[in-house]
Amino acid sequence: MTGDERDSSNYSNWPNRNTLWAETFVDELAKGEVSAVCIAPGSRSTPLTVAFADHPEIRIFSHLDERSAAFFALGRAKRTGEVTPVLSTSGTATANFHPAVIEANQARVPLLVLTADRPPELRDSGANQTIDQEKLYGSAVRFYRDLPEPAADGRKLRSLRVDAARALAASTGTPSGPVHLNFPLRKPLEPIPVSGDVPDGFEDDEPLAATGRDGPFVRTESGRAELDDHSIERVREGLATERGLVVAGPSTTLDPSAVAALASATGFPVLADPLSGLRYGPHLTELDVPVCGGYDSYLDARTVDDWPAPEVVLRVGASPTSKALRNYLRDAVRGSGTRQFVVDPAGEWREATFTASDLVIADPNRLARKLAERAERAERTDSSASEAWRERFRTAETDYWNAVEAAHDDQFFEGTIPGDVIANAPDPATVFVSNSMTVRDADRFGRPRDAGLTVLGNRGASGIDGIVSSGLGVGSTTDDPLVLVVGDLAYYHDMNGLLALSRCGVDATIVVVNNDGGGIFRMLPIAEFDPPFTEQFETPHGLDFAPTADIYGFEFVRVDERDAFRDAYQASLESAGSQIIEVEFDTGTSHEFRETVHERACDAIDE
Repeated sequence: MTGDERDSSNYSNWPNRNTLWAETFVDELAKGEVSAVCIAPGSRSTPLTVAFADHPEIRIFSHLDERSAAFFALGRAKRTGEVTPVLSTSGTATANFHPAVIEANQARVPLLVLTADRPPELRDSGANQTIDQEKLYGSAVRFYRDLPEPAADGRKLRSLRVDAARALAASTGTPSGPVHLNFPLRKPLEPIPVSGDVPDGFEDDEPLAATGRDGPFVRTESGRAELDDHSIERVREGLATERGLVVAGPSTTLDPSAVAALASATGFPVLADPLSGLRYGPHLTELDVPVCGGYDSYLDARTVDDWPAPEVVLRVGASPTSKALRNYLRDAVRGSGTRQFVVDPAGEWREATFTASDLVIADPNRLARKLAERAERAERTDSSASEAWRERFRTAETDYWNAVEAAHDDQFFEGTIPGDVIANAPDPATVFVSNSMTVRDADRFGRPRDAGLTVLGNRGASGIDGIVSSGLGVGSTTDDPLVLVVGDLAYYHDMNGLLALSRCGVDATIVVVNNDGGGIFRMLPIAEFDPPFTEQFETPHGLDFAPTADIYGFEFVRVDERDAFRDAYQASLESAGSQIIEVEFDTGTSHEFRETVHERACDAIDE
């Protein structure tokens, strides 16, 4: 019987206890508004796979590789804030979820990990494909449950529905993150009849267990951390200065309009990470304060030593990508006693220089709106000092971006690519950027723009694994054009993820910045020691990526100059299907020219 022939809220005639157990669980997920699942094939997970396949309200994204499946699910959650479960069989398959679990934990992304397991008596017995899966992901998960063995028992099935509801609530709570449910299952795994496994009339005898409720079995109403009036007033008083900054780090939950309202009410410039959601959007033209994107270069000692330090800084989101910005804030506190507020709704410490003076446990969007209202009632008066403070950042931004554009005209280098991708992306569009040099170049060369751009990346643990899969997972949730910008090692590391282009129906423009190895290591002191630098750190691979087009069925083009890249990029955006644009660079030349651009920008601002 297919899913289209069944009533998802009233399954009956279960052939065995595994089928009853799996269908009850999947039914509860659907009632909890789960609409999609990522499944990697395997035998032990058969009951759950069949239950998902039979459910008419849940879409399956099938992946051959567990790591790709988990990162694809993570990408979907980054874009939607909703849970896409990921399912695997037992054994080492479960371990392949671990990198995505770590990223989801660090980046606070909802992720529901479902692992099938062997029966308890086979654990620690040498049985094939049996490993210790209990608490496999350690402290990285918000909630863990080693579920009971399936049984046609009313109390156990009600408990299963409660666990499903609790798992969804924990994954999307504060802070959001991964949840792990482990399912020990014994044969038969297929939906074949087992006499007496599910008693006749079970549905009539146990209706609450068998069919659940109209809607989730347990509805969880979760509040948001909010300050009382007295505490809000104390923060507002702390912000009542002439020279302040709003620093927005990577986040998928910041409301640009709320933070923009606060910046406008206080008169503070906004230093917006490219992954904050604030560097791009219509709010840029509505603000009377600068939204800055060039600070990674111009917050340099030779530029800012002559500037007055900020008196106060309000930080929202995760730690900024820019090391220059982090060091600037650290030095401002150490040298001038700058007061630094870190706003975190979970009350966790996310400031690794350990110089922040205030931790504010509150939802940043609600806090920003309330502070904006109070600042407006206090009738902000712009002194000449506060206007001069804003003008410093406006002028620095103008001088910086003029210097960058002139540099792009002089030489085609790695930093040109993220800048051109962002500047020429359609409105709206989704851009997913890789780690290492790619996100740093997006930070330094991705100019703020009044356009509906959603720019995302995996900055929780900042690894290069799963980048392609995460980006394609993001693309599966939207009709916006999707652009991935990845380095060659990240592309190589997740080539398995390219199968999602065809299997999951995702179209993308994928830009591969190929510098033949780990160019980011040239930023470290070890670059002065060769050997072992080239072979052990930079690790040139010499791979030709063109054949991946034949393997995965997309168009591939290789370019080596700026106009050709822009033409290929525009052609891809206007074409159906997926295209890979590879751009080759010499990493040493690009690294040296980044420094040249930095020097030119600082000279221009200094003047």
